[in-house]
Amino acid sequence: MDKQPLVNILINNYNYGHFLADAINSTLAQTYAHIEVIVVDDGSTDHSREVIASYGDKIIPVLKKNGGQASAFNAGFAASRGDIICFLDADDTYKPEKVSEVVNVLKNYQNSYWCFHMLQFIDAELKTLVDSHYDNQPLGLVYDYDLREDMCRGRIRGKLAFSIPATSGLCFTRSLLQQIIPMPEAEGISINDCYLQFTSLALAQGFAIAKKLSFQRVHKNNNLTRNTNAQAVVAKIHSSTAYAMRSNFPFLFKFTDNFLADGLSNYWRSSFRDNSTRDIIDKYLILTPVRRRILIYAKAFYYYFKTNH
Repeated sequence: MDKQPLVNILINNYNYGHFLADAINSTLAQTYAHIEVIVVDDGSTDHSREVIASYGDKIIPVLKKNGGQASAFNAGFAASRGDIICFLDADDTYKPEKVSEVVNVLKNYQNSYWCFHMLQFIDAELKTLVDSHYDNQPLGLVYDYDLREDMCRGRIRGKLAFSIPATSGLCFTRSLLQQIIPMPEAEGISINDCYLQFTSLALAQGFAIAKKLSFQRVHKNNNLTRNTNAQAVVAKIHSSTAYAMRSNFPFLFKFTDNFLADGLSNYWRSSFRDNSTRDIIDKYLILTPVRRRILIYAKAFYYYFKTNH
């Protein structure tokens, strides 16, 4: 990798015009200079495109029809040319040193293809929130991981020092993303950063930085962090991700079986049962041998009763 690799920051946006300038400004304020900022607008109906236009040639705009988060990731990567790709949700922001810290890891450590880091949770008024994911973890450490065999065995629980971050804590080398993207596309967030997280763990070695290098906003419009029916959202994401991952990486069937079981248990717990989620679950199960199908149902029942008791 070059001494100063080009870093593309991919901002994916849908109707977050009131937050978007903060996200863009945080990328333009990075201490690492060799960057290109790509802003993908996924068919917003608010004033997002006016915000994007106001930056002129400081950013690379990608304006598309609405197709869901996976399609925005695909479009952003197609427009990129960097050696390192960092993702950012339009309602989140980077700390100034974020890209520099990531480049230092991916450039200087051999066989490192992904880099995850902690997130600092804030509310819509930028007040810091208490967070069980990261607040009790030691800070400043850098962990190296090779979880490829664990992913093939179907379990990574307890293998990572801290929870896998959402979109704004994910960075990858171009060579790794070329094996993952284009992602299967689906409406909304049915297929989202989960697909990037777990396929990267399954395909390559990487590092986790125990520093909060991005701010993640928790607000009333978040799809998941404050959703009143989170089980329905999780059910759709996990079921869709399991189906897509098994289709593209069939050697991960043990992991995807477990992920589908979790999706199925959330579907049962949900007060709103989306027919499209049930269709995905059924499609997955139809393609699954009977013995594994029984195990999936057994695990789903276990997850269901464990959570409800």
